[in-house]
Amino acid sequence: MLKVLVVFGTRPEAVKVAPVIKELEKYPDEIECKVLVTAQHREMLDQVLQLFNIKPDYDLNIMSQNQTLTQITCRVLEGLESILQKEKPDLLLVQGDTTTAFAASLAAFYQKIRVGHIEAGLRTDDIYNPFPEEVNRRLISVVGNLHFAPTTEAADNLIRDGIEGSGIFLTGNTVIDALFHILKTSGEDLPAPITGRLTPGKKYLLVETHRRENLGAPMENICRALLRLTRDFPATEVVFSVHKNPLVREVVFKLLENQDRIVLLDPVDYPVLIKLIKKSFLVLTDSGGIQEEAPSLGKPVLVLRKTTERPEGIWAGCAKLVGTDEEEVYREAYKLLSNKSAYSKMSEVKNPYGDGKAAYRTVQAIKYFFGLNKRRPRSFAV
Repeated sequence: MLKVLVVFGTRPEAVKVAPVIKELEKYPDEIECKVLVTAQHREMLDQVLQLFNIKPDYDLNIMSQNQTLTQITCRVLEGLESILQKEKPDLLLVQGDTTTAFAASLAAFYQKIRVGHIEAGLRTDDIYNPFPEEVNRRLISVVGNLHFAPTTEAADNLIRDGIEGSGIFLTGNTVIDALFHILKTSGEDLPAPITGRLTPGKKYLLVETHRRENLGAPMENICRALLRLTRDFPATEVVFSVHKNPLVREVVFKLLENQDRIVLLDPVDYPVLIKLIKKSFLVLTDSGGIQEEAPSLGKPVLVLRKTTERPEGIWAGCAKLVGTDEEEVYREAYKLLSNKSAYSKMSEVKNPYGDGKAAYRTVQAIKYFFGLNKRRPRSFAV
């Protein structure tokens, strides 16, 4: 019996790892799947656990107000030590580039436990942008044994970094698996409290921005661009999902609260987020997951960052890197709101990130690595 311990702590991790957990559970005679959450984020994490009916075997519950990266790292390392010694898993599975993922991988390395990394190989080649995610994912690659790359570019990055090709598996991104699941199981309508705040007949711009590098002046620039857009396009409404981070909320509410045709929402459940993307005209975000989800729903994405580790959307033409300069954000959104041809060009591009079978490929790769399958799984192809 192969024992796999899956570790995650935030909502984006939970969304992307949930399809893999469900796939692992399909092989009870071969694989014992254990789940540990750190609760680096608490409330938003719990929403996804309930949505996918995942019941953790362990909950470190490390979240505290205004916690630092050092505190998160230390709490995860200390919390995992005794659990790893007790469970002795064959594989510790992490997702993405959070501090939870990095610290859990390091804890496994200290116990000489193999590490599998979902969404491996993403790079910006700037260690401070995004911070700390770029270094987190690089360090996971150093101690990792199985690297589940979502795209060819990500796989190439791993090879360039000196990772053995035998441990790299091209799977597609599991977020598309999660998206397809929600589209099948969730209805079309938004919750009444949200619908009641939207103006019927308006085109709305969905906004979500929260990254550390965008706090302060960059966030102010984004907000000023949004104000200009609502003033210049009376048929447009901004729907802003405002992160729980007090530093985000301080800026956003100061500049945008009580402004005409700007709706400020608390972070919504994942199915509601998908519905908001689907009903939107355009998405402006610094979120990695939304960069991947929106193209599946035919929505152009303006990426509110200087760099992105997901260049495939930029190359395909369904996303555009616009940074946080007020004039640039305004100009690019203006173009899509006023130019039907430019909008169509972005909205009709095929999603380069996945086909809904990434979790299957991931689990088949794990079975292959540990000798439960004789054949290496086929790679994802756009």
